Amino acid sequence: MTNYRPYRDIQRRKSRQIMVGDVPVGGDAPISVQTMTNTSTADVVATLKQIRRAADAGADLVRVSCPDEDSTAALKTITKESPVPIIADIHFHYRRAIEAAKAGAACLRINPGNIGSADRVSEVVRAARDHGCSMRIGVNGGSLERNLLEKYGEPCPDALVESALYHASLLQEHDFHEFKISVKASDVFLAVAAYHGLADAIDCPLHIGITEAGGLRSGTVKSAIGLGNLLWAGIGDTLRVSLSADPVEEVKVGFELLKSLGLRHRGVTVISCPSCSRQQFDVIESVRQIEDRLEHINEAITVSIIGCVVNGPGEARMTDIGLTGGGKDTHQIYISGVANHRLQNGDLVDHVVTLVEERAALLLKQREEQEKKN
Repeated sequence: MTNYRPYRDIQRRKSRQIMVGDVPVGGDAPISVQTMTNTSTADVVATLKQIRRAADAGADLVRVSCPDEDSTAALKTITKESPVPIIADIHFHYRRAIEAAKAGAACLRINPGNIGSADRVSEVVRAARDHGCSMRIGVNGGSLERNLLEKYGEPCPDALVESALYHASLLQEHDFHEFKISVKASDVFLAVAAYHGLADAIDCPLHIGITEAGGLRSGTVKSAIGLGNLLWAGIGDTLRVSLSADPVEEVKVGFELLKSLGLRHRGVTVISCPSCSRQQFDVIESVRQIEDRLEHINEAITVSIIGCVVNGPGEARMTDIGLTGGGKDTHQIYISGVANHRLQNGDLVDHVVTLVEERAALLLKQREEQEKKN
């Protein structure tokens, strides 16, 4: 018999927990999904608009770049009005980190060794501690320190891990432990190996990602291979899918990765056939419309859309709502895995959308009632 491991048997790496604003990261907390804005941070209106769209898509955290004083000045309004905690992305200039902490950033993305003297590191740590900020040490294969490149000859897993542990030691020397680490690379094999090495070397939460993964299609595939490998191994406490695309797409792909491994449950999961000549209705167009019209649903609901009776009934038995092609322009609807009623071709999409929305409303009501009891 094959060694079958269902998703529920994934054993997550034990890490200590930190807080990013009101979002727990690490320990037994859900794996959080984040993205990064690509607007000018100084443009408060545009940046907040993008943050809200990402939050509506499910983002738990959003990072914004703070390269100058105008950005950190705008951050005060952004953090106050954002629906999710904000991470300030800082490179090199320690004053930007201090300004971001004072402006309400929940986390500082910074490499302590890149901001200068020990006194400067101490000032940043003090600001983070005074204002309740955590930190992310962000090591990248494309920007390793010169001494490590000279030592190893090229970016490699050992070099990334050594860099990460060095930066972590600078914070630990100040008795600051509210940090997470990433060791990203655009090379899948390099990133995965580095994360495995880091997971064995330190107990802090890990932010995982394949950096500069590419466009929407190629970057999604690349990220799925790399992040899927890590998540299946139990590695990863928060993630970003780095795409040359709308930040909302990063959030969507991140959740699809987690949903496929049973690690998060949010929104509608559609199980559908690729279609063939046996299909009794236009599966591809029906699925496209159903997914588009159900993007607003947050409750976890599974839907199967299968064009014929070969696999349709079997898939429908494992989903909340199922549609199976039945021939002669009539098709079977399943509710909670049981054949419930039949319908005609013309109203397929509208009917499925209505069934899902009704179920989502019921689940939301039940959840709110349970929360009141608790």
